[in-house]
Amino acid sequence: MDEGQDETTCDETTYERYRRASGLLAGGSPDAAAILLAGLREEDPTSASVLEAYARALFDSHRYGAAAEAFGELVERSPAEDYAHFGLGLSLWRLQQFTSARDHLAMAAVMRPGRKDYADALAQVKATIRARVAGGLPGSVEP
Repeated sequence: MDEGQDETTCDETTYERYRRASGLLAGGSPDAAAILLAGLREEDPTSASVLEAYARALFDSHRYGAAAEAFGELVERSPAEDYAHFGLGLSLWRLQQFTSARDHLAMAAVMRPGRKDYADALAQVKATIRARVAGGLPGSVEP
């Protein structure tokens, strides 16, 4: 590699880098995808598709706080995007913010009632809340 060059060649387009990042994410390399997507976000902070892929990469990298922030930004930008609510709900669930997770998963499920993955996640977080309340666990329901 020439001095001063990184893995991204000067003639690689933004779209090609996005496709490469998507391939990394689909191929099980979310950390590498997140790095590429972070760079793309700097170049075009308004791109919803880059932000969604970045949020997914963060989630798949087990960086749930950062994923919740990214999915939250998607929800703020486009409140009618079911997948943004779903991703935010899953991220909040992993952060043990059960009530907020339930609310976003419920929104996603209402928006797309045919999505089994949405319904399943909602049912699981509701069961988690019920079990925590029944067990008297602290933080079962957020204020």
